[in-house]
Amino acid sequence: MDQISFDQITAPTPDTDSAEAAYAAFHAQWDAAQTATERLAAIHRWDEYCREFSTWQALTDLRFNQDTTNDEYKRARDYSDEIDPKLTELAVDMKRTLLNHSPRGELEAEFGTQVFALWEADLLSFEPVIERDLVQEKKLEAEYIELTASAELEFQGGTHNLEGIRKFREDPDRNVRYESSKVTWDWFSAKREALDDIYDQQVRLRTAMARKLDCKDFVELGYHRMHRVDYDRGDVARYRAAVREQVVPLAIELRQQQADRLGVDTLYSWDEGIHDPDGNPAPQGDHDWMLGQAQEMFDSMGGGLGNFFRLMVSGNLMDLKNRQGKAGGGFCTSFSSYGLPYVFANFNGTKGDVEVFTHEIGHAFQGYQSRNQRLSDYLWPTYESCEIHSMSLEFLTWPYMELFFGEGAERFRQVHLTQSLLFLPYGVAVDHFQHMVYEAPNATSDERFGMWQEVERMYLPWRKFGDLEHLQRGGQWQLQRHIYLHPFYYIDYTLAQTCALQFWLRAEQDVDEAMEAYVSLCARGGEAPFQELARGAGLISPFDDGCLAAVVEEARKRL
Repeated sequence: MDQISFDQITAPTPDTDSAEAAYAAFHAQWDAAQTATERLAAIHRWDEYCREFSTWQALTDLRFNQDTTNDEYKRARDYSDEIDPKLTELAVDMKRTLLNHSPRGELEAEFGTQVFALWEADLLSFEPVIERDLVQEKKLEAEYIELTASAELEFQGGTHNLEGIRKFREDPDRNVRYESSKVTWDWFSAKREALDDIYDQQVRLRTAMARKLDCKDFVELGYHRMHRVDYDRGDVARYRAAVREQVVPLAIELRQQQADRLGVDTLYSWDEGIHDPDGNPAPQGDHDWMLGQAQEMFDSMGGGLGNFFRLMVSGNLMDLKNRQGKAGGGFCTSFSSYGLPYVFANFNGTKGDVEVFTHEIGHAFQGYQSRNQRLSDYLWPTYESCEIHSMSLEFLTWPYMELFFGEGAERFRQVHLTQSLLFLPYGVAVDHFQHMVYEAPNATSDERFGMWQEVERMYLPWRKFGDLEHLQRGGQWQLQRHIYLHPFYYIDYTLAQTCALQFWLRAEQDVDEAMEAYVSLCARGGEAPFQELARGAGLISPFDDGCLAAVVEEARKRL
């Protein structure tokens, strides 16, 4: 299995008739089971089918993201979006059957209690009455991806997409930073009507689904869909308040220090991405060189990372080069029936290449470590737990940054830590904005832009936009893909960052102990909820009093 390469990965295309027949067989086997052994066999047979379907879905989505202009890939994506609600209905019905099994203790003894909490959230998230709504939601998400991937920005004699032009925002020349930002935000201003229309449809559609499912609002439904089973919106609100009280003052200081280093009286938004007047440290080689350096790094780190990364390279399980027509961003997906992950990114020649790369490899390593979990529901944890693995690997690779940045490695570490702290206010601002939007779903486009301005004043008070009108009006959020594609998936990064900073501190004291705890956490996959996984790895939950203050204070000392 470990020798399989990406071009060998296949999965049959499902159809509703065959899926219904398969589920009828699963139910028949379950109903006929007389012993615990027979019931477990029925569950495992169903689980194998789920892994196969997940593999097909991952392939379909990946190919569309790799080339959003390919008509065949778009048709496959559309077909996946069309049949997904029906497959969800069949899966939820099976989960309902298992949840109603008595005594439940028989199954809990085999699988633990977490999967039942996940299945209960799934039941709260779906009824057949929203099937067509889910299809439409997928179409709108694809529309956003295609629109943003189609951007062709003319700058300095070249044509760039939204990922490619990012590198100019780290240029030592302030005018280059400004002009590249202006080109970017002029594009968003020109596309505002289309972007507003997509989001307005999404908000109304998601709210309508929430009401059909008897949820108070889409916030409640969104939490169910995110499988937040051990904390609620009240916990999140208290965490956001802690960031505002404990991190924002430090962030203001860090931004002032940044302005002093750059020698500018006013730090504008186009200055925020650069932390040194000579420019941020950048990788000293190209894509292939970076893979070689990464192999040396992972071999030195131990914990199985070296052999794992060798597998990723030999299996062609990464797509890291930016190109026109490719969707923006970075992500990790997996082919569950093969036990193999896949990393997608867009290198652009900046330090962010190393950060995104180590981040996504953290996801991939966790997925590989937990590939033999007893249920497909446990292959990945819930999102905030997933991000612990990715963000922590960013810090655990610190001792090896000389391999990528040479003499600039220490500067990179300083900038990375600074930006990790500065991210916390931005991350909670994105979350707070989404709560505001879905708690007032009938707001106009201008009112939503006003909501973003409000959270900027609350969490990002240093921000100044000069004459960039789209940003002045409150439009920065439209670049944040998660808001359109993964509602409420963002506070997760800040919760995980709080945990990752703890791993950083532990590694500073005992790197071997930190690596051992990290690898063990990865192997657990999603067999427990967020706070239990964190505490099991010796971490303090971000929701516990004092957790955030402690890590911020240690980071302040380092900086």
